[in-house]
Amino acid sequence: MESVQSNTPALQEQDPRPGLMVDRSFWGMTVTQFLGAFNDNLYKQLMLLLAVPVALAAANAGGGAGESSGDIQGWASLVFSLPFVLFSGFAGYLSDRYSKRPIIVLCKVAEIVIMLLGLLAFYFYGMFGTAGTWIVLFLMGVQSSFFGPGKYGILPELFRAKDLPRANAIILMTTFLAIIFGTVLAGTLKDVLAGEDGDLTNLWMGLVVCFVIAMLGTCSSLFIRRVPAAQPGMPFSIDSVAVSKDIYAVLKQDRVLLKALLVSSVFWLVSGIAVPTINRLGLELLQVNATSTSLLTASIGFGIILGALVASALCRKGWGDTAVSIGLWGICGSLIALGFWTQGDQHALGFTGSIIALVVMGIFAAIFSIPIQVFLQERPPLAVKGRMIATMNQANFVGIMISGPLYQVFEAIAGAFGWPICSVFLMMAVLVLPLAALYRLKSKQPT
Repeated sequence: MESVQSNTPALQEQDPRPGLMVDRSFWGMTVTQFLGAFNDNLYKQLMLLLAVPVALAAANAGGGAGESSGDIQGWASLVFSLPFVLFSGFAGYLSDRYSKRPIIVLCKVAEIVIMLLGLLAFYFYGMFGTAGTWIVLFLMGVQSSFFGPGKYGILPELFRAKDLPRANAIILMTTFLAIIFGTVLAGTLKDVLAGEDGDLTNLWMGLVVCFVIAMLGTCSSLFIRRVPAAQPGMPFSIDSVAVSKDIYAVLKQDRVLLKALLVSSVFWLVSGIAVPTINRLGLELLQVNATSTSLLTASIGFGIILGALVASALCRKGWGDTAVSIGLWGICGSLIALGFWTQGDQHALGFTGSIIALVVMGIFAAIFSIPIQVFLQERPPLAVKGRMIATMNQANFVGIMISGPLYQVFEAIAGAFGWPICSVFLMMAVLVLPLAALYRLKSKQPT
């Protein structure tokens, strides 16, 4: 098996690949990821907002915190994340067996088809109801599960090792700009096209935007240069649909890599609980409209953009391991701040205070996640990078998949005790606290 440290200083000096800022593949990859993240988050946030109409009605009618809300956001998260668990292993096999560039392009073509189906699902909403929109949500998860291993696995193949932290930071920043725009636009579309009466028949107009964005993303993917397959002769085996024997061997040998993978999964579990909780915070507890609620959710993205700059600088200075711990403690503190309420079930921070706390949480989330992401990209041997990225996707989306039912459990606990929905943030802090106290990334430690 190849050494986990495959790049030496001498090889890096002789690396013929172009610098990051003059590499059209970098800009092609950045734009492609931006447009894909925009579509994913617009549609997903729209589905989450549509999953809480009863909660909003109860709040507007003066319903108590302990009443049943009918909130099914957790199940929407489960539908979107399930394909990642089912298909990421096979997607990782494909990304190592074949060149990652054509896989990326084909995934973008599939996005065009899925966005067209989404448009039709809303246009014929009166005929098919929610069934069509949920099927499209599942298909979006399938498309993203095949796009992910190629998207992240190709970065070390396209760019020099010294450019990876900067490339990850820029792509992460632009991705979260896309998340912000997509999330906020989803709330605006719901307010403008559905109106106060919740008539969904006009929402198909918003999906026209998604269809055009998917076509533009397909065009930008053509600027990514082709890279050779990592393992062109690799045969298919049944373990390719889950964790392959090669990946299992790498993780068994490299416990530092295994721990980082597990911690990343828990982080995404907490992230998966955060979004529906924030939506309920805005719609129910703060009683703002869908646009303002989506602005709350997008505040995390603003924070991540700021935090990405800090994380990139820390990684370049060799302080990535310390940054992971700082990020975990910051996330934990932000969750605790968001979890408090006053008498009369009023949120302690209010709308403006919540935005500030969510921005701060996003900053610390980036400080945590970028060093982990760079480590998970660089550490595995070249021959298994695609499958390792797929395994990382699987682990992360196992966390996100679990977050759906777990959110429903936390929401039920809050309702049973008569606590407002912001109490779920305190429950999330309980999940993060052990990681902050006990986990330390030791990327430079010999395995």
